[in-house]
Amino acid sequence: MSLVKSVGVIGGLTLVSRVFGFARDMLLSRLLGAGAGADAFFVAFKLPNIFRRLFAEGAFSAAYVPMFSKELHGPGGLKAAERFSANVLSVFLPVLLLFTALFEIFMPGVVWLMASAYKEVPGKFELTVELTRIAFPYLLLISLVSLLSGVLNSMSKFAAAAAAPILLNICLIAGVLFFGSTTGDNAETARALAVSVTVAGIVQFLWLLWAVRRAGLTLRLRWPRLDPKVKELGRIIVPATFGAGIYQLSQLIDTFFATRLEEGAMSFLNYADRLNQLPLGVVGIALGTAILPALSRLIARADAEGAQKLQGTAVELSMLLTLPAAVALGVAAHPIVEAIFLGGRFTAEHVSVTSGVLIALVAGLPAYVLIKVLTPGFFARGDTKTPVKTAAAALTFNVAVILLVIDRFGIVGLAAATAVSSWFNCALLYTILHRRGHFTLTGAVILRIGKQFVAALVMAAGLWWVTTTLGDAFTGGALARAGALTAVVLTGAGLYFGTLWAIGGFHHEHIAKLKRGNGA
Repeated sequence: MSLVKSVGVIGGLTLVSRVFGFARDMLLSRLLGAGAGADAFFVAFKLPNIFRRLFAEGAFSAAYVPMFSKELHGPGGLKAAERFSANVLSVFLPVLLLFTALFEIFMPGVVWLMASAYKEVPGKFELTVELTRIAFPYLLLISLVSLLSGVLNSMSKFAAAAAAPILLNICLIAGVLFFGSTTGDNAETARALAVSVTVAGIVQFLWLLWAVRRAGLTLRLRWPRLDPKVKELGRIIVPATFGAGIYQLSQLIDTFFATRLEEGAMSFLNYADRLNQLPLGVVGIALGTAILPALSRLIARADAEGAQKLQGTAVELSMLLTLPAAVALGVAAHPIVEAIFLGGRFTAEHVSVTSGVLIALVAGLPAYVLIKVLTPGFFARGDTKTPVKTAAAALTFNVAVILLVIDRFGIVGLAAATAVSSWFNCALLYTILHRRGHFTLTGAVILRIGKQFVAALVMAAGLWWVTTTLGDAFTGGALARAGALTAVVLTGAGLYFGTLWAIGGFHHEHIAKLKRGNGA
């Protein structure tokens, strides 16, 4: 598959998942609002999701996919790859069971580390512990899903794994619809959502297990045995886990600070991040997932020129799509948040704070995506230590910025610190790749990115006019809100891509090659 086709499959299905995610959070905002129950649920959901990102989008995939690809395309073929995966699963599962059991036992202490300030609100800390215990088994299930996803991605079968998050959102939506209420205590709604998280993990696991068997692999549990290849995976995954763990530690640090701010801060951060995650998931995760196996194959063939072109294409595609998304979300933050979340327990005051957080977050959106594009340049070469070092430096920088701004700017300052530290990490990764001769932005790519900036500025002016003109439509009925959002999307896309076409921001020959699958 060409990079464009792979990204299209992953990104398209991720987009569907994000649409379901919007529906989910529109319901959550109305039924949970931004009070104690909502904060408790979002902290409970945060913990297994941190480990989900650690395994599914971080260390495990980075270490496992290149090794599985090597087995699959080696002399042993599919049988060797199947044997390797079964051995990994047999070691991986007992570790996950033990890890999950320990967290369930010591959950009050774990939650205290994340949200000790909740003890100051009667019942809030206890509810958070209860919800986290209910939702935490999702970690075990989604980690197994990550292994199965790695198998499918290595075989260039991206669709099933990319569709799995849709099932999570469907389960959560069902939980809200059947058990949610806009009246009375929202703790019961939060409990129903926590149960739905674990149910979703079961459904996702069964879906991926079926997809792997359909692809021709049967993974059977064996007695755990640390054979040489499993040991090699361990040697690779430990530093990679530490590196990805640093990023997830930054998420815990953000949670720690957010729980010490005004009530609802965790909720504001979650709702804003939902909008931020749309382009990040559709573009960033799709590119990162598609580029790693392709880059691994090029490097294995010692095709340095091909690897350079592939990564250059990935950078250009990431900026082509995330730059306008960041500008659009920043310019139209307030009306977009109004149209999607305002109603029920979610008030106009909540809209104001959430839109401020969104503006701060999307300032770092291109950097979040570029990190996912640049990191495979290290992983594909077996270097898992350098991303650890850059992530550690970015984490230190992030904490320093938080301490400087949080007292004055609150939750908005916290989001801004995340954006600034992401750009810092991005700069470090590119500088190291450049100095090692692994990747250099060409003048042509830089020029096209410059034209993307020009097109984004034209789009920003048009969006400001549209949002001002439509005004109350963003707070009207469902059809009025949908129409207003559609106008924003169509205006933004039309102005951006139209301007880019007019000023020659597309490399037509290069895109044509990508569509034919002849290179990157």
